[in-house]
Amino acid sequence: MKQTISIDTPLSEMTLRRYEKPYDLTRRNLVRKLCLSVGLLQPGDSRDVVVDVLFVLLQAKVENKHLTSEEVNKKVIDIRTAEKMPLVGIAGSNIRRQLKRLREVHLAEKVKNTYRITEFAKIKDTFEDKMIKYMLPSIIERVREYYDKVDGAFSLE
Repeated sequence: MKQTISIDTPLSEMTLRRYEKPYDLTRRNLVRKLCLSVGLLQPGDSRDVVVDVLFVLLQAKVENKHLTSEEVNKKVIDIRTAEKMPLVGIAGSNIRRQLKRLREVHLAEKVKNTYRITEFAKIKDTFEDKMIKYMLPSIIERVREYYDKVDGAFSLE
């Protein structure tokens, strides 16, 4: 008999990690730790182009600029070349995928085929408004429902 495998796709997800306080880090390493902290990057990942994509968008925010995915790609290549880092993960399709991931965690938004940090706001404000006030409570409530159901399924009553 053929067995069907169900794929469990989450409605939303959030990864949060706690690292040491951010002392004496370069700007890129600050962005890297932020990406690690919110699950955009996994510990030990050598493919860290998402760090450079976010870095480019943060630099563009200072200049109030919207960037196309091609402009982001070029700037990422420039950064990685200047830092003598391997040019891995710099294909246009991967840059667009990383931009999509940044949009999913509300760090970036797409406006008429260009990208920017969400509303050019401070990313801390976006984290507070979108993640802490909106996403986190709904995730916690649903996890509580699963705890209740498991307790009910495994109770002595």
